Order: sequence, then C-alpha cells, then structure tokens
Amino acid sequence: MRALLQRVSQASVSVAGETVGAIGPGMLVLLGLDRRDDRAVAERMIDKLLGWRMFADSEGRMNSSVVDTGGGILLVSQFTLSADTRKGLRPSFSSAMPPGEAKALYDDLLATLQARHAPVAAGRFGADMQVTLVNDGPVTFLLEL
Repeated sequence: MRALLQRVSQASVSVAGETVGAIGPGMLVLLGLDRRDDRAVAERMIDKLLGWRMFADSEGRMNSSVVDTGGGILLVSQFTLSADTRKGLRPSFSSAMPPGEAKALYDDLLATLQARHAPVAAGRFGADMQVTLVNDGPVTFLLEL
C-alpha cells in the first residue's frame, strides 16, 4: 500500500464536473493498493495517516498531526501509485490489486477513517476524477507499507 500525502490549504475532487469531495486545510491522500494488501495493512496505514506529523506546532516545527490540528482528509484512490516503473518506459500494473478487491478494501478503509476522524471526504473509486489542490509548503510524503 502506498499513500502520497500532501499538506493542503484546500483540495477538492470532481467527477464529470460535479464536486464529490472537498476539504479546507488538511491532508490530501492519494492511495494505491497492491495485491498483497489486506485489512491489517489498511489499519496500519490509517494509524499512520492520523498520526503523521506534517503540520506546524506552536513553534513552527512539523510536530502536529491532522488529528491535532482538526484538519480535513481527502482520500482519493489512485491505482497508478502501484505501478512498477523500474524497467522500460511503460509502467506495469501487475502488482496492483484487482479492481473488485481494491474497491472493497478502499471502501472499508474510508469507512474506518470516517469513523475515527472528521472531516473526511473522498473521491469516487474507479471514476475519472479531477483533483484540485493548493499544496501548503509544499509538503509531500510517500508512505509505503
């Protein structure tokens, strides 16, 4: 499982011109699911997302989490993060989780995230989405489990 985190001052995702998810200050999470991922991996990722210190504390140091700041989370599925790019000029997606399994794990992860934190918004799994964001910093991290 890979999650590309971006600290944002605002972010939104739209499908066919309709906004389906939006947040103000917080964290945009682009999530890629691999064949070997399961519920246990998803739980560890949720813990990391909620505890990851990427926001400034009172001294201006990156020492606060999205939970500490009360920021939003925008979760967007992004299977291209599972691409193997080590060889050639065309990505291989053989390690990506099949769509049916990925949707079930993504939906479960999203529901758990929503139960543990608010606000949480999301894109639409498998849709052609347009993501708009203002990266704050810029601050971007790649988490891999």
